Amino acid sequence: MVVGPTLGRHQGNTLQSSKNRTTFHARPMLILGIESSCDETGIALYDSQRGLLGHALHSQVAMHEAYGGVVPELASRDHIRRVLPLLQQVLDKSGTALNSIDAIAYTKGPGLAGALLVGASIACGLGLALDKPILGVHHLEGHLLSPLLAAERPDFPFVALLVSGGHTQLMRVDGVGRYTLLGETMDDAAGEAFDKSAKLLGLGYPGGPAISRLAEFGDPHVYKLPRPMLHSKNLDFSFSGLKTAVLTVVKNHRTNICEQDKAHIARAFVDAIVDVLTAKCVDALKQTGLKRLVIAGGVGANQQLRAALNNAAQKRRFRVYYPELEFCTDNGAMIAFAGALRLEQNPSAATHDYAFSVRPRWPLEELRNA
Repeated sequence: MVVGPTLGRHQGNTLQSSKNRTTFHARPMLILGIESSCDETGIALYDSQRGLLGHALHSQVAMHEAYGGVVPELASRDHIRRVLPLLQQVLDKSGTALNSIDAIAYTKGPGLAGALLVGASIACGLGLALDKPILGVHHLEGHLLSPLLAAERPDFPFVALLVSGGHTQLMRVDGVGRYTLLGETMDDAAGEAFDKSAKLLGLGYPGGPAISRLAEFGDPHVYKLPRPMLHSKNLDFSFSGLKTAVLTVVKNHRTNICEQDKAHIARAFVDAIVDVLTAKCVDALKQTGLKRLVIAGGVGANQQLRAALNNAAQKRRFRVYYPELEFCTDNGAMIAFAGALRLEQNPSAATHDYAFSVRPRWPLEELRNA
């Protein structure tokens, strides 16, 4: 089954154009993707015949580290500084002329309002200047489809675990825009729990990678932390109680915690969260009868989670797919790719209406009829 667009190289132009909509022939397309939903600025060029031509990413982690988290105003200002230089970098490396772009896809939401507005305004400004259509892309759809950029990619349908700093959801994915929510977090997202627990251990920001590295040196038998909703008989998650359990362990140390004890706590935390995520994924596959599992989002880069899922897949005979590590976090490639798939499915999705808006809150289920 061919998942992505199967189009040739640039031949011909648009079939017809109305005031706000442009309709394409089934022809090759070159899509510019712009991602600016939070603290990464991503630019990419995706060719529907040749694949990803180039991408560039700037992370703001170093800037936000001093504040212990993302400062929205600083994030927006940094996106403004980075977008155009990154665009030029991608154009130069790929040997592409700006006016050869067929359409511009940008992250419309969800995310930080100010950060989203930067990407939307750049996309619309370029579209107006070049007379190219634009397309607002759902950030989470970009993550859901990002494993299809890998060399080994799944066919539809599949179960997807979308797990990041802001989201933890299990979805049934039957095609582009055909998403059914199976379960989601009732409070903290998994990535949020990673960051908050890391902060309790004095590991700084971002905490997810730091607490996972520290956990490698911990003994799994020293502390036992709860597995929230592990036996809830549904596919929902809850991680606030796990974070509270970490806080309780930390407070029980009346003096400063030594580094080895921090490693033991980190190991207990990581094991607990990985056990829950793995068990829920297995349950989702059982309930749907599917044999393909896709992991998307920043926490999908976690090596302990990958090891647990790979082990479960071997035992229970299902297949698990991951994005390339460079595409686990926010990036422009997933936005350009999602835009290309959207245009293949619905050519009229691209518009010449440059009066843009963004959706800081945007339920993924709304895409079903998009």
